[in-house]
Amino acid sequence: MEPVIDVHTHLGDILYPGGGSLIEMTGVKKARIFDPISISEAFLHRDLVGGQALQRIMGDIVTRAERARNFTATRENCRKSMDEAGVTYTACMPIAPYVTFADLRKAAAKDAGIIPFTSVDYSRIEDVQALLGADVAAGARGLKLHATIQNIPLTSRETFAAVEAFAPHGLPVLFHCGYSSYYMDGEKYRENPSYSEIPPCRDLVKAFPGVNFIAGHAGLFQVREVISLLSAYPNVSVDISFQPPEKIRELVASFGPERVMYGTDWPWGSRKTAMKAVKIACSGDGSLERKIFHDNAARLLKMAT
Repeated sequence: MEPVIDVHTHLGDILYPGGGSLIEMTGVKKARIFDPISISEAFLHRDLVGGQALQRIMGDIVTRAERARNFTATRENCRKSMDEAGVTYTACMPIAPYVTFADLRKAAAKDAGIIPFTSVDYSRIEDVQALLGADVAAGARGLKLHATIQNIPLTSRETFAAVEAFAPHGLPVLFHCGYSSYYMDGEKYRENPSYSEIPPCRDLVKAFPGVNFIAGHAGLFQVREVISLLSAYPNVSVDISFQPPEKIRELVASFGPERVMYGTDWPWGSRKTAMKAVKIACSGDGSLERKIFHDNAARLLKMAT
């Protein structure tokens, strides 16, 4: 079987302090609540039966289901999902200060299939060059930015300083792309979904033409805007998490077959669902499947696999 790289996943609780402590817990199961995301997954996130329509109608119910999935992000559950889906490597995204590279490095030492990224600790931005350099030296294979959860604009002075510091390492920067919400009720102050809208994403990638970026989720429900505003930049690739087969075909046509990658946002998304969507989108083209499932990510991550 050909190796598969899931280029966008998570370990630990990425929403609250001390989230790394979740990683080594065992026997963790998803809370027994109504999960409308499963309905969307059953139809491969096609909008008529899921996707944006589902989000618009159900709102906080979807957010509650997403949060329930977040709290299942243990290494044990990650390995089980990889084995069930046939995934060889899983690139794990920290979101400092909740989950850090140090948390993921420990997990990677116990499972060779885990590829850790690093993240920006905005409380220590004055040391960002040294901190990111040390993480790369210790095995980080990319940088993760999440403007919504970290509540820092992609176009901020601090973010630009971090990307500039990371650029010499020649590794990819994966940023959350697209409007989404993670907190409820009195916790909305923790996030700013507008920070991950597509125009600021464009401004970031335009400012650093020598850096390889991965637009997470291909913009979620704003995939057409991603195609319109980002596909012209040769330093931008996309992962297909939460995208239906039809949108994946559009992404391949717009970005090219070398800039589209398999990603799931596990545990927020399903590895099997994304895999099925890619296979349908590829229509039996084995060469295209290999690029999306492995080759494109392996090249950016500088993996000799």
